[in-house]
Amino acid sequence: MHSTLEDVQLEGMEIKILPALQDNYMYLIVDTKTREAAVVDPVEPELVIKTVQEQQLTLSKVLTTHHHWDHAGGNEKLLKLWEKELDVYGGDDRIGALNKKVQQDDTFTIGGLHVKCLSTPCHTTGHICYHITAQQGSGEGAVFTGDTLFQGGCGRFFEGTPEEMYEALCTKLSALPDATKVFCGHEYTLQNMSFARHVEPDNEVIQQRIEWAKHRRASQDPTVPSTIGEEKSWNPFMRVHEATVQKHAGGATDPVVTMGKLRKEKDTFKA
Repeated sequence: MHSTLEDVQLEGMEIKILPALQDNYMYLIVDTKTREAAVVDPVEPELVIKTVQEQQLTLSKVLTTHHHWDHAGGNEKLLKLWEKELDVYGGDDRIGALNKKVQQDDTFTIGGLHVKCLSTPCHTTGHICYHITAQQGSGEGAVFTGDTLFQGGCGRFFEGTPEEMYEALCTKLSALPDATKVFCGHEYTLQNMSFARHVEPDNEVIQQRIEWAKHRRASQDPTVPSTIGEEKSWNPFMRVHEATVQKHAGGATDPVVTMGKLRKEKDTFKA
């Protein structure tokens, strides 16, 4: 495993971080009262089932962020191995075993937890982020961002435009409470933060996070989660309104132009 297994306790829920493949993350979302659980992007279903059984959870739902094989590639196998009914959520017909197609603002529950779907097309046209809160809506909550928002970065624009990524990061995800925990799809923090430092060399918050992340990775601990507020302080793709970031990207004051230029530069950036 590329990282240790970790649990994060939030109001009304427990998030189990499950490393997969070379640098992917799967997540088990557990309602602490009912022990009902959902899994995000279960590309390695054996580890998911082992954890569910060890913790005596009731697995009922699969939340797929997008159709790429390293996120959706375990869905069919999980359904075969699990042998009980599972609702498989996602926003793209290319997702294996999909039986609950969702779009912007659709809602459902995991036990007593409330789930809201955010449509964030760009990395893929059907990408969905899932915002989870305790039923009464208080508490920080968590958002599972797949390959849209990474710690310190964003996904490549394989099927979308700078306008779409701007809408995803700077309109939809930015509107979540600053304390919302961000659980992204990959352990890319050090690579992303290296680019963030390149864009804003004088941003001390970035340097501090790099030191923290180096320490975490030295002991193979995951660097997730961050928070929405933290991402606004260090992620260049969420800082496209900032003069320092715009200056680095050529001086245009249009944040969408800045977004496009940053992504183009990042595509070939060597840390």
